[in-house]
Amino acid sequence: MKYQARRKAILLLEDGTIFHGKAVGGKDGKAFGEVCFNTGMTGYQEIFTDPSYFGQIMVTTNAHIGNYGANENEKEAETAKISGLVCKNFSYFQSRPAADETLQEFLDRSNLFAISDVDTRALVTYIRENGAMNAVITTETENIEELKKELSDVPDMNGLELASKVSTKEPYFFGDETARFKVAVLDVGVKKSILKHLSTRDVFCKVFPYDASYEQMKEWEPHGYLISNGPGDPQPLTKAIQVAKDIISEDKPLFGICLGHQIIALANGISTYKMHHGHRGINHPILNLETGKGEITSQNHGFSVNKEETEANTEVVITHTHLNDHTVAGIRMKNKSCFSVQYHPEASPGPNDAHYLFDEFIHNLISQEVSA
Repeated sequence: MKYQARRKAILLLEDGTIFHGKAVGGKDGKAFGEVCFNTGMTGYQEIFTDPSYFGQIMVTTNAHIGNYGANENEKEAETAKISGLVCKNFSYFQSRPAADETLQEFLDRSNLFAISDVDTRALVTYIRENGAMNAVITTETENIEELKKELSDVPDMNGLELASKVSTKEPYFFGDETARFKVAVLDVGVKKSILKHLSTRDVFCKVFPYDASYEQMKEWEPHGYLISNGPGDPQPLTKAIQVAKDIISEDKPLFGICLGHQIIALANGISTYKMHHGHRGINHPILNLETGKGEITSQNHGFSVNKEETEANTEVVITHTHLNDHTVAGIRMKNKSCFSVQYHPEASPGPNDAHYLFDEFIHNLISQEVSA
């Protein structure tokens, strides 16, 4: 009985809509954030620890969560980054020999509040129709008016700077210091998997805080630069945008992923906007316009790059497009060693379709080395 979620809980949306459920583990709790959903059938631990999800309440569309537990090697950050979890069926026991602990133990250790037994199909349909919005999940089910008041004080994701909440406070190194290449990474919410992919390609990384200047990064004399994924609105990140401008002006190899992609667009005078409910899942179809090939990709973003402004920009070409809604999924600068994508090439959502992007970045590093 100790493992069954018996205590009543609710999810209250900012428009007053209520969904009912039960608290995982039967514990009291409360969590605020922007509610969003991920359509992945697997990979929940990677989702929960992805810094890009900071400030968001995650709704998982797969009916069963927790069945394969948690593994220390599958974290994208040291701690959970989501604000809270909403699911249909929560498994208190795991059946995978490789698991280090149950998902409940992981959530408890992360001090993360979760509710289950929610009609997630109805909830996701509601978000699809009405858009992402702030919400609270709580066991305090009696005083709805007080909850509404507290919820009204939660800042909107539009215009919200969150990179500072997840970025490293001090620079650190990742990989083999004897590697052929050195890459300076601007950490606006970097996933460990990105650093691992670079490391396996003979790259030694130095990861810098979100507010580092180009001069600070340049002093290390790297062969190239990467601007990482991350949470929140890209427009308030004026220092990161300036870093991108400085790197581009000196034509150093630059690769941007997700939030980094948006920062590079802003550095080129292309605006970004908040999407209706974003792209979050592991089966998003992308068309590579340069090769004509399709890619199945992992995505997690609530902001996008303005397509009309990108098409009108004489310095930038669209390289990838999202086949569901034709949003910009990748850009490349015509006369600079700079490109970026609005999805996660480090992820392996079954296929490894997007891993080649790291190889392209390495090719740019080699070209820079040869020209020097």
